[in-house]
Amino acid sequence: MKKALYLLLLFSGLACESNNAKNIDEILANGSLEELQALKKNYAQALTDTKAVLNRIEARIEEQDTNKKLPLITSTVIEKEVFNHYVKIQADMKTRKNVVLFPELPGSLLKFYVQEGQTVKKGTLLATINDGGLQEQLAQLQLQLDLAKTTYERSKRLWEQKIGTEMQFLETQTRYQSQQKMVEQMQEQVAKSKIYAPFDGTVDELLANEGANLAPGATPILRLVNLNEMYAEAQLPEIYIKNIRIGTPTSIELPMIDQTVETKIQSIGNFINPSNRTFRVEAPLKNPDGFIKPNLMGKMNINDYSNPEALMVPIRVIRESISGEAFVFTLQNTEDEQVFTVKKQFITMGKSSNDKTEVLDGLNAGDRIVIEGVSTLEDGQKVRNLNL
Repeated sequence: MKKALYLLLLFSGLACESNNAKNIDEILANGSLEELQALKKNYAQALTDTKAVLNRIEARIEEQDTNKKLPLITSTVIEKEVFNHYVKIQADMKTRKNVVLFPELPGSLLKFYVQEGQTVKKGTLLATINDGGLQEQLAQLQLQLDLAKTTYERSKRLWEQKIGTEMQFLETQTRYQSQQKMVEQMQEQVAKSKIYAPFDGTVDELLANEGANLAPGATPILRLVNLNEMYAEAQLPEIYIKNIRIGTPTSIELPMIDQTVETKIQSIGNFINPSNRTFRVEAPLKNPDGFIKPNLMGKMNINDYSNPEALMVPIRVIRESISGEAFVFTLQNTEDEQVFTVKKQFITMGKSSNDKTEVLDGLNAGDRIVIEGVSTLEDGQKVRNLNL
């Protein structure tokens, strides 16, 4: 700085002599335009020459200064760690015990024996339907059956005593058996006038009104649901078919009820949908509080890959060459413990999860890679490591 000031004063003195020894104040106060322009030119040239000398001095200092400024970076040492990769896909919550009961007979709804929200056991009578006179028909058939039975038994005794013909015996036997079948069929029809619970569950909704006319298979009566045996179902792309097995760990995220359920795959479909190239997977759900409902939306996280000794690097430090090859910058030691030489290290990447990627080849445990400052680095460049 003193040398620069000395040079500036030297050139200032020369400028004054070239302007008829007038000092700067006189020229600024009374000098003509030509004198002012000449003074400016002399000082501008002096400044240019001074800058040139300073640049040469700085270049020489950089050559000899061992503590010159280097690019600053941070780094980390790659260590083996447990890596679990998950396939994340939308899933639907379902139960196989969710049915709407329809009548099998035409007629009016006589009575409900349950209320909405009521828990019932399998076989509980839920409702009755007007049978349209089927009970009377059954009674008449029962009388005819009793007569046919008496006639058959009498004919059988006579036949055993060798009285009567075989044809008479066979005719009475046939009429009796035929009447039995007719009674059984009518009993089945009459039984259809009563609606029973097909499984343990809860009456979710009464869908018809007492007295309403019901059409077989068309008019719903009520919905019965069991929430104890829920499961999650998802459609996975076929590319995952070789990585998913029965027993594969998975978790079900249910954001609407703020729950995550840990479970395992219990069923894998054997059919690939040709329209979207997916296959079905299913996982059971525990539902002790009953918050999980059929058709509730959720996300299935399936653990399709695990490596207990994976080498993981942050995705943000990975760069790509012109040819498309992935690489990271590693650090090589120098004589200075805080100064390193940067090396471009090409890697083979595996699966990614969150903000990290598994490195299958190119790095070893114990290698140090650059974390912050990678964007401006070049292969072979020296850098200073801030976190050492």
